[in-house]
Amino acid sequence: MSGDILYEIQDGIGRITFNRPQARNAFTFRMYEQLGEICEQAEKDSSIKVLLLTGAGEKAFAAGTDISEFKVFSTAQDALDYESRIERVLCALENSRLPTIAAIAGVCTGGGFTIAGCCDLRIGAANARFGVPIGRTLGNCLSMANYVRLVALLGPARVKDIIFTSRLIEAEEACKIGLLGEVLPDYESLQRRANELAQTVASQAPLTLRATKEALRRIKERMNPQEDRDLILMCYMSSDFREGMDAFLNKRPPKWTGT
Repeated sequence: MSGDILYEIQDGIGRITFNRPQARNAFTFRMYEQLGEICEQAEKDSSIKVLLLTGAGEKAFAAGTDISEFKVFSTAQDALDYESRIERVLCALENSRLPTIAAIAGVCTGGGFTIAGCCDLRIGAANARFGVPIGRTLGNCLSMANYVRLVALLGPARVKDIIFTSRLIEAEEACKIGLLGEVLPDYESLQRRANELAQTVASQAPLTLRATKEALRRIKERMNPQEDRDLILMCYMSSDFREGMDAFLNKRPPKWTGT
């Protein structure tokens, strides 16, 4: 794998590190594909008992998609293909037979939030912050599947709260609402605890864990997403999306028109 995502296997733990600290570990399109490829590899490797996901450095787990990647968008199909690509990767992570743990320090927003949300367990450092600030940045929307994921994690009222206000959830609140299982004082203690937790999970009966994951997946599948093509195109093909992208890249406030 390229240097933007590091992957190593040790003592039954597959460790995935998002490695763009200079960009707050924001994902390029290729990084999403690489994450999907790693999940596929791990699925076939019987030596791996658990996957541990984390970000390089203490400032970010992953700050969503690198917004400069959207500059290539020119057609409706580009928007639909993007959401379809992300969904394939998230499903590979979410539906893996392996237990997954996210160790989160710093910013965990947008696509980074949905990646963490697809993991089975989440622990964080005291500086962890979560959110989906698309109403302040790009003016786009989530796929229906990602709305379902967020509702399953937070409930509809909190999903509206964080998207309507673009606020970030601090670690203490995240722990209170069940988004985090534990909060550690700093990055170093987070990494130590993440390794301990991964070792504990790896020692459990594999079929028990697998059956539990599959049972919960089947329950969530009853909230099947409906068609979302119209919503995606309404946002991604809008003047507001172009305005939001330009404003973000040029570090200025966007001027929304609702068109």
